[in-house]
Amino acid sequence: MDAQQKIKALLKQLNTVIVGKPDQVQDCVACLLAGGHLLIEDVPGVGKTTLAHALARSFGLQFSRVQFTADLMPSDLSGVSIYERGKETFVFHPGPIFAQVLLADEINRASPKTQSALLEAMEEKQVTVEGETRALPSPFFVIATQNPHDQLGTFALPESQLDRFLMRISLGYPDRAAERELLNGRDRREMMEGMEGTLSAIELQSLQQQVMDVHAAGPLLDYVQELVAATRSGRWFLQGLSPRAGIAVVRAAKAQALLSGRDYVAPDDVQAILPQTVAHRLIPVGDAGRGPVEQVRAMVEAVSLP
Repeated sequence: MDAQQKIKALLKQLNTVIVGKPDQVQDCVACLLAGGHLLIEDVPGVGKTTLAHALARSFGLQFSRVQFTADLMPSDLSGVSIYERGKETFVFHPGPIFAQVLLADEINRASPKTQSALLEAMEEKQVTVEGETRALPSPFFVIATQNPHDQLGTFALPESQLDRFLMRISLGYPDRAAERELLNGRDRREMMEGMEGTLSAIELQSLQQQVMDVHAAGPLLDYVQELVAATRSGRWFLQGLSPRAGIAVVRAAKAQALLSGRDYVAPDDVQAILPQTVAHRLIPVGDAGRGPVEQVRAMVEAVSLP
């Protein structure tokens, strides 16, 4: 089975569980193939956790789920050393973060202290526990879900942590046809129990390498730079994108191109992933009257193609 067939099988399996959301499912797969962390933000009950579970299962990776709460401590994530009398020494008991996929459910219900404990892991792929640095498994992905900031008991993620997520997506409510299928169909969690990994870890690494090998021509990079410069102009956003965000856009666009069956990046790929990749890093100017995603789309309309 070649790469495109594997990708089609992966998307097909995910779309049987998450019905009526093919674009969002493709964005999630692009994010993980690009080696990035994923943030899913929406109201409770629209399938955020189900999507995160389905992604972990479909990618055939070892995963753990943590329900973030206000009393969750950093050590609850990373693990602790406990004295064992028989061995007469302290033995480290790893926490749930030592998994290839960490499902951080309702991440913004945890305190800022616990949220920031995730920062080193996401950026460095390692954690420091009691002065000792321990490497995390490879690959290591964080798939986090969060509720809107205006809900009770939530803490806004700091900008430094939002910047560590390659993409933020929102599922939204299903259309009538998809909702009818959900009402008529089997329970989604039951369906997931029968899911098997479509990819092995080696196949995933191969696809990730193929993403890196996708060609981004000079004029395409010029276009990305024009978009990044537009975010810094002061016309659209209070603060522009960092160079790291520009690199993230190129990586995500390469993954989008691979999913579309091409070995080169087109402007359409950049436009398709730009709102999901940069909107969570930007704050619209006060008189815009639009949210970050709508403002990114308006900016794309205004920036001419190469």
